[in-house]
Amino acid sequence: MDSKILTQMLTDKNMFSFSKLKYKYGKENFDEYFSLLTDFFYRKIPLKDFSGNHFVYSPAQVQIVSQSLKQLMQAYSGKKYGVKAMEDEIVSTLSIENIETTRESVREILTGRAPISQNDEKAYGIKKGLDFISDPANKITIENLNQLYQISINDYLEADIKLPPGALYRNDSIYIVDSSGKIVHSGLDHEKLPGYMDSLISFINNDSDEIDQVLKSVMIHYYFAYLHPYFDGNGRTARLLQLWYLVQKEYTSALFIPFSLFVNQNKNDYYKSFKTISENYEPAKIWDMTPFLYFFTQKVFSQFENYSVDDDVLEKFRTVLETGKVTEKEKELFYFVLSNYGLGEFSTKNLEKDFRNVAYATVRTFVLKFEEFRLLRSQKYGARVKYRINER
Repeated sequence: MDSKILTQMLTDKNMFSFSKLKYKYGKENFDEYFSLLTDFFYRKIPLKDFSGNHFVYSPAQVQIVSQSLKQLMQAYSGKKYGVKAMEDEIVSTLSIENIETTRESVREILTGRAPISQNDEKAYGIKKGLDFISDPANKITIENLNQLYQISINDYLEADIKLPPGALYRNDSIYIVDSSGKIVHSGLDHEKLPGYMDSLISFINNDSDEIDQVLKSVMIHYYFAYLHPYFDGNGRTARLLQLWYLVQKEYTSALFIPFSLFVNQNKNDYYKSFKTISENYEPAKIWDMTPFLYFFTQKVFSQFENYSVDDDVLEKFRTVLETGKVTEKEKELFYFVLSNYGLGEFSTKNLEKDFRNVAYATVRTFVLKFEEFRLLRSQKYGARVKYRINER
């Protein structure tokens, strides 16, 4: 194959759309291009399609952003997840499924209020799911996956789409349709689900496949959605399962970064990547996960550094701690600010209300002292003052 044409195809803006490449460069060039992908670029994934053939991906096209990995390894002491991040996670994972909820309701549910509406219940379910997966003792097994689904999704579904009592998976066919009513995907034959789901769990718990673990989390996400084992809630469960896997692999900050926020901000591309994989099967007769993996590396992982607190802030805080000028309560307040507000603004009233077990005078002393330490900075809005983490 002409090297110039190969380079053009590998860098084409439609490089992941096989039908467009075939149309633009001709069948002969496409066939040679696909042959090269198969011989030199593709790597098999130990997961099989509905016909029993392996999924593949192209590692060269989905390099992980190094800063993203760095952020995933960062930990915040004494917290199982960042409340502010998981507020964004819950609001966004529901929004992806067109389930409306208010940020205020989610915030109150995260701080202990009982749900008061149907959509509140769905938010509460995701909160229970996050509590479950944040516990490293809850290993990923068939039984625990069923428990996760029950407490986070199934308990809040209408009777006609709930799992039958005692069932692990749906007991009938399911079809995914687009806005025009066209079927874009059919879930796996329900009679085959137990075997395929066993294979997925084995893949999750197999550390010998030499696949990058962050990429593997995305493969798990996609494949779960591909099988579509439930009547409803497959997308929400797929996103929880991805986070769960990362927690199990000790990526300690996975629950301090709202993956679904970045997915929701790029929702059209998210669904397009699913569609592209299905469409590519027709000309290639192979299931290539690369478009979905590429979406995550470009539109999700690349955003982490814009959300998480910079390492310099944490280093400055450690330096201040060594001076002995920070009380234990002030230390708790700073970690609370990191977890609950991230890089967002807050007022002293917000902090007093959200932290709860603290006097206003303590909060006031805390923000003034930490502004002197240059760990917080203030912004005046008329008579009001708001604070935020100082990244400078």
